[in-house]
Amino acid sequence: MDNKNTLLPAHGNNSLSLPEMPGRRRFLSYLGLAATSATVIAACRKDKDDKNTVPPGSIDLGAGDMGILNCAYALEQLEAAFYTQVISSPFSGMTANEQLLLTDIRDHEIAHREFFKAALGTMAIKSLEVNFSSVNFGSRDSVLATAKAFEDLGVSAYNGAGQLIKNSSYLLLAGKIVSVEARHAALIRDLISNGSFADNTVVNLNGLDLSSKPTDVLATASVFLKSKLYAGNLPTS
Repeated sequence: MDNKNTLLPAHGNNSLSLPEMPGRRRFLSYLGLAATSATVIAACRKDKDDKNTVPPGSIDLGAGDMGILNCAYALEQLEAAFYTQVISSPFSGMTANEQLLLTDIRDHEIAHREFFKAALGTMAIKSLEVNFSSVNFGSRDSVLATAKAFEDLGVSAYNGAGQLIKNSSYLLLAGKIVSVEARHAALIRDLISNGSFADNTVVNLNGLDLSSKPTDVLATASVFLKSKLYAGNLPTS
């Protein structure tokens, strides 16, 4: 099998508003990253953006470490919106255990989203508009296939971003979050097919998780976004 992350869309439509979360102090405490948040804010403000021209109607992710953090924030927005919809309209035959597990994942993704939003402050991109028209939220197969694609993509995205991050506090943050995303990916894969949590589509012959460049990640994620993201100012090395 090829070592590639693939998206597996089905059919359906979506319109949702995301729930309000607890205050900043509570969710930063939940993540155990309050100190990191302060560092992120201070260091982000030191980034200097020599920006390329942003196409009209596009959202510029930014440059340097700030751009990488906004890239992660965009993915967390997408995942939080997806799992919020999954729980608000459970697929046919969802078991109590599946609902509990998927609710936990939803809460983690919302916490990640809100952390990045607070940490980036005024440098955060705006809330994104999602497009889940290719997902049939009434179908277990469609929902879990899309969840698998999102989680595998998220893990490879953080792995790929690591080599581009200059600030050690950012790297610590990414390491803490990618480990949670990997737990999600393993769970979703086993819900689909027990024992597939670390097969050769996501782990290479050296026993290492795959990684993806930010531009490749965003190109894949764009299928599920109405908002247009511009990654032309992101670091490449």
